[in-house]
Amino acid sequence: MVRLFESTGDGGARAALDEGDAVLLRSLFLQVLEMIGPGPAENDDPLAALFAEGPSKPPADPALARLFPDAYGDPGKPDDQEAVAYSAEFRRYTEPDLRARKREDVLAVIRTLDGLGAGESLTLPAEECPRWLGATNDLRLILGTRLEVTEDDDFFALPDDDPAKPLAMAYLWLGALQESLLEAISD
Repeated sequence: MVRLFESTGDGGARAALDEGDAVLLRSLFLQVLEMIGPGPAENDDPLAALFAEGPSKPPADPALARLFPDAYGDPGKPDDQEAVAYSAEFRRYTEPDLRARKREDVLAVIRTLDGLGAGESLTLPAEECPRWLGATNDLRLILGTRLEVTEDDDFFALPDDDPAKPLAMAYLWLGALQESLLEAISD
């Protein structure tokens, strides 16, 4: 598995990935990209895109709703009509840009992984580290939602034949990867 990130001394980070790690990461991030959805068509009018409105309702998929949460109100009180209205208005104007940023972060990660040569260490310049942190966080949010993670979960205690075990191990591995990247760029 991954040898966790180390500082490059200039705000960047480096990790040695074996081929299996890179393939797994790429596959997971491609799935995130599919969930976020395609960007605007290339021939769209740029001026019209500036004034385009996004959706007014949260996504039906709980994992996407976690990535694009309501801005107002208490999720436990969906009957608060004022909060629902404020959230809808906020979402219409912010979700397209948020989706675009998340999409670009994931694409940057995939491009970096695609650029790795055999046996080559993954080296991230300082300006790429926030994109990796954001994309990895989004992936962990998706996995955590699918796993219905709580503070009391002990994924190491799951039996090997539990269908959730691979997702749980990926969730834990990504957490260690993310934490080591944060530590590396803090040095």
